[in-house]
This record gives sequence, C-alpha cells and structure tokens, in this order.
Amino acid sequence: MTGVLGVLAEAWGEVRVHRVRVVLSLVGVFLAVFAMTAVTGLGLIVAQVQQEQAERYQGRAATISVSGFDPATGLPPSPDAWDAASQELLDRYGVTEYATVGYGSALLRLPAGTQEVQTTDVSPSYGDLHRIEPIAGRWFTDRDRESLSPALVVNEFVLDQMGGGPFTGPRSIVLGGPRPVTATVVGVLENDGGEYPQVYRIDRSVLEAATAPRDPYLFGPDQLELWVPAAQADDVVAAVSSDLPLLLPGGIQVQAYRMDSPGLAGSLDTLRLAVRGAGGVVLLLGGLGVFNVGMMAVRQRVREIGIRRSFGATSGRVFSAIMLESVVATLLAGVAAVALAVLVVANLPIEEWFNNGVPIADEPGFPVQAAVEGLVAAAGVGALAGLLPAVLAVRVKVIDAIRF
Repeated sequence: MTGVLGVLAEAWGEVRVHRVRVVLSLVGVFLAVFAMTAVTGLGLIVAQVQQEQAERYQGRAATISVSGFDPATGLPPSPDAWDAASQELLDRYGVTEYATVGYGSALLRLPAGTQEVQTTDVSPSYGDLHRIEPIAGRWFTDRDRESLSPALVVNEFVLDQMGGGPFTGPRSIVLGGPRPVTATVVGVLENDGGEYPQVYRIDRSVLEAATAPRDPYLFGPDQLELWVPAAQADDVVAAVSSDLPLLLPGGIQVQAYRMDSPGLAGSLDTLRLAVRGAGGVVLLLGGLGVFNVGMMAVRQRVREIGIRRSFGATSGRVFSAIMLESVVATLLAGVAAVALAVLVVANLPIEEWFNNGVPIADEPGFPVQAAVEGLVAAAGVGALAGLLPAVLAVRVKVIDAIRF
C-alpha cells in the first residue's frame, strides 16, 4: 500500500510541476469527456422521454388489451357480466396490475354554452399504466369512486373553456343531461398534440354522472388492460382468448392483443448504444493529444529518467510513475468535465424540448451510469495514452540517459 501511495504522490508531484504542459494537453480530453458524458446523459434522458411518450398511448411493456362483443349483433356484453367475468379471470391468474377503460360522452355546461365531449372512463390504475402525469392537481385515486361528485381530469383546453384562470385547486363543473350533476375537476393535463377537449372520468362513483346516451356501436365495448411481464405476453393473450369466453354468457367473442410495441425496447437500446459509441470516438480523439504530449515529455525527460534509474529506481517504478502521470491528469480532467456535464444537462428544459411540455412521469436525474462511464473512460484514455511513453521510458539506458 505504501508503494502504491508513493507512486501516486510522485505522479501528482510531476503533474503539479508540469502543470502548464498538462493543462494544455488536457484541454482536448476535458472537452471530449464533457461531450461524451453530456451526450450520453442527454441521450439516456431522451430515450426515457421517448419510452414514456410511447407508453402514454400504448401502455407499458407488456400491456394486453381485452374486450368482448357479440358477433351476431356487434354489441358488448352487459356491464355486470363483463365485470364479473373479468374479475374471475384476474383472480384465476393472479393479475394484480390492470386498468379498466371505457368510452362515452358528457355534456359540459361551459360559460360559452353546453358542449358535448367524448370522455374516457378509466380506473385510477390507468394513470400508472400509461404514465399520465398532470401538470396541475392530481390523478384519480380509489377514494374518488366514493365521491358524490364524479371526478374528472381535463386538459388545458377544457380548463380554458371553463374560465377562471390557472388551476389552483379542485373546480366544479356541471354535467348536463336529463339529470344534471356537479362534477369536480381534480387535475389538469398538458394539451397533447393540439387544441381539442380531452376529458378523463373516474370509471365509477357513488353518484353516476348524467351523460348523453351511450351508443355501443359508436364508442365500442369496455376494455380491460393487463400489465404483465413481457416474456409472458403471448401466453397471456392465448389464455385470455380461450378462457374468458367461457366465463361470459351468450357466445361472446373475446379479442386480446398486445398494445405496446415489442420492438420499442430494442430500438431504445440501439439508440443508447449509438450515443455511447459516438461519445467513445470523441474521447479517443481527445486522447490523441495526451498521447502526443506524453511522447514529447518522455523525450525531454530522458536525462531525468536516467538519473532516477542510477539511484536505484526499478523499471516497474519508472513505468508506473510515467503511466500514472497520464492517468492522474486525465482523471482530474474527467472529474471536472463530468461535473460540468451534470450541471449543464440537469438545467436543460428537457420537457419543453423533447416532451411537448408534458411532465415526465419517472423524471430521471442525470444518469449515474453516464457519469461513471465518463470517469472510467477518462482514466482508460489516460492509461492508453501513457502506455507507450512508459514503455519507452523503461527502455532508456542509464549511461545513454546521463550523457543526453
């Protein structure tokens, strides 16, 4: 241990003595490590954003959509029969991660007049399954099913139509129809892709909202979305397709298919690999500067090396000293570059640039993996850049060096 510390102290001393030369040689390494770390970190964050964008519409890996209809009439099964059969299926296979989805319409009494809008009736778990993150307020909870005022989550377009300025808390809105009721807006979503109304409604509540008559031909049957391990997706689709019809009356036909894209994970892995590859090439180019300066330094220090050898310095001691000079220098440059990259990337408006202003559900900090890769790469480049100069230093003959 003492020998190792001695070599490190010696390397640090040489770096301090030749600090001007070292700083000039490390400019390229600093910029290369900064570029590699920043690009890698930003690439991993962008990959997370792309994954969440896909999962908002298709669900997480793997999401299985299940629905049923009568092939003779095209009508869905009765809600009671569908709920009972679905629950029995969930209990049979022990599925705990799932969401219910239905589509309907509601008459919103707005200051500008009554407007009919399409609603998506979902269970609270739908938000987690599809990574929905309100920009104000909150998403549904199980307690909303017990509320006498049906809970709604709307987008900014609907909020603007309601008037009253920014959303600062739950806001009431009247749902018209034969029996008007007062619903409560509990959360607001970013306008995702355009200026159009978007309304999510809790799937059931103590007092059901009065809505426009629901046309099953227009809105289709209710859906059950199952979140299962990706490796079991095909087996789940086959089991649901064969078992669920047996639990439903009247020859109901069941459709089950995987909603999310199976190739998404592979595409994101390819993106991450490409980002790392580009950063590695940049870093190697920066390492060439350290290598050139190291070669010149060894040629200039031939006499110094010969004197050290004459006083008993072993080949291993000379080799490790020259090598570690390069490693210590590049590692210091790497620490500074990684710190700057973390500072820059952490303060970039990622949501505005890459996610249309929609909050990231699982907002990642700066990827630790990218920072570690930057430091390891900096040390590795230093070792490679110092290898040949260290070999040349070991081969210096004592007599020739003293005469130099």
